[in-house]
Amino acid sequence: MSSNNLEKTKTKTKTKTKTRIQVIDRAAMLLDAISRYSMPVTLKALSADTNLAPSTAFRILHSLIDNRFVERDGTGKYLLSGRLLRLSNYPNTNVDFRKIAIPYMEKLRDNFGETINLTTREGDVVIYIEKAIPNRMMHVQQIIGSRAPLHVTGVGKMMLGMAGKEGIKGYVQRTNLPTYTRKTFSSFDTLMDECMACVEQGYAFDNEEAEMGVGCIGVLLHDRYGEVVAGLSVSAPIERRKDEWVHDLIVAGKALSAELGYVEESVSPG
Repeated sequence: MSSNNLEKTKTKTKTKTKTRIQVIDRAAMLLDAISRYSMPVTLKALSADTNLAPSTAFRILHSLIDNRFVERDGTGKYLLSGRLLRLSNYPNTNVDFRKIAIPYMEKLRDNFGETINLTTREGDVVIYIEKAIPNRMMHVQQIIGSRAPLHVTGVGKMMLGMAGKEGIKGYVQRTNLPTYTRKTFSSFDTLMDECMACVEQGYAFDNEEAEMGVGCIGVLLHDRYGEVVAGLSVSAPIERRKDEWVHDLIVAGKALSAELGYVEESVSPG
């Protein structure tokens, strides 16, 4: 091999090495190690299998738990989550739920006369992926592609609530709950109470927590496996927001989820 070709090979190897992200590689190793066991596995065994220090494996595993890729059973052992197993065998990855959502969003926009948003979760933020804006000069403008922390949006708080106490705790530890207005939730206890209450009632308000003068109402959208795939919300100047919009938003969210294959569990009497 000529010196020029050898130098090119070295450069390619260095570039490839630089593009690897160590924590993702380690998370993949841990997921792969868990998948080799037919029963829940201990931290000690996973540490030995991956040659990771127990403290390092523990931190990564609990981040995977926060993101619902790994679960921990009553004995403290680890196993792959039902969510991850469903995602690996998900037949509807080509479903464009934005296209399905647009008619519902436009109907809500026309009924309310305000901006309707479609958002998804990415890590610790929600991303605005679609909107329907009203034909009026003064309205809330959300830019497609913009991001907002989970704890300052209605749908974000519901997404946190769906992750449970440990998911909320992990979020608080990672973000330290930055404050945007005097109404932003800034402590674990108050945020947890709010998120769990939102999930229980099936909708959430943003009461000027991200921006003074702006209020939102949000609901979640579910797929055929019951997983949260997006949030549907209305944003309006706080003085124009109406509580009666909750009903129509919930109805639209349920209809949209049904189109995505979600079957709501019925509660048997008594």
